[in-house]
Amino acid sequence: MGNPPSTAKSSSMVDRDGKSKEKDPLVVCFGEMLIDFVPTVGGVSLAEAPAFKKAPGGAPANVAVGIARLGGSAAFVGKVGDDEFGHMLSDILKQNNVDNSGVCFDSKARTALAFVTLRADGEREFMFFRNPSADMLLRESELNKDLLKKASVFHYGSVSLIEEPCRSTQLAAMKIAKKAGCILSYDPNLRLALWPSPQAAKKEIMSIWDQADIIKISEEEISFLTDGADPYDDNVVLKKLFYPNVKLLLVTEGSEGCRYYTKEFKGKVGGVKVDCIDTTGAGDAFVSGLLNSFSADLNLYKDEKKLREALLFANACGALTVTERGAIPALPTKEAVIQVLPKIEA
Repeated sequence: MGNPPSTAKSSSMVDRDGKSKEKDPLVVCFGEMLIDFVPTVGGVSLAEAPAFKKAPGGAPANVAVGIARLGGSAAFVGKVGDDEFGHMLSDILKQNNVDNSGVCFDSKARTALAFVTLRADGEREFMFFRNPSADMLLRESELNKDLLKKASVFHYGSVSLIEEPCRSTQLAAMKIAKKAGCILSYDPNLRLALWPSPQAAKKEIMSIWDQADIIKISEEEISFLTDGADPYDDNVVLKKLFYPNVKLLLVTEGSEGCRYYTKEFKGKVGGVKVDCIDTTGAGDAFVSGLLNSFSADLNLYKDEKKLREALLFANACGALTVTERGAIPALPTKEAVIQVLPKIEA
């Protein structure tokens, strides 16, 4: 099994004048970082939980830590409260070798909190405290623009699109990154409980769809965004979600692996069967594994063999993450991933 592309080299890019230029293999992740409160026992509703344990959370932050854990270069851009939790989260980024120079602190708003549990029926239950939380209040003037311009890959989600001013800030950051020659990576990471309505969620999530180079979605998100169409139907995915600007569209299928679609080819890469303890962060770990490979080779999507190797690696990242509780504590090292790679069926 081939090892994933190394992140030790610079990524070759072509600027708007057609000239090749070198960029560091830095992935900048934009969005929310918050405190997750998870029950101390599994299989209960939030109301039934006897006690909760705090854990760092937020999909873009998880991705940044995941990349750094794999030995890659990552930075996080977002806003937390100027409170105990906010400073704790910023410190966790630093402790995990993530560049936190893009983190801002808000003296008037608190760090976001989320109570999350996996019920006995397998469904995740969320309750969010964001009214408004600091992450929603990031302004364009607070963006570390130099950090954005240094990136090879700029990664973001849809949670930041829910409210102003953060929505406009995300759009501005995407524009800065694109102009600087970054690959744009989008994981909608649908959290319906945060949106005013399902209609609003679908409208905003799709409003930036055509700007991304890489999009990662789940089967459930396909059903939601296509009004209940069959998520396993290639024609549904290609006709409704593969926009002209997209270079790579990925559909994650949990333990079954993932499907991939480019302009030239499509296929599926199998997953690895593991004993699942907690699925929190598995999708973020998958994205970390993929973007860690992508940042070192921005043309990865053009070579199916290399892409399949990178997706095998990403699947292994996701698989290892579900064998431990929590997101950030469970994110694997490169060595741990390589050890399980032979067990994966292509």
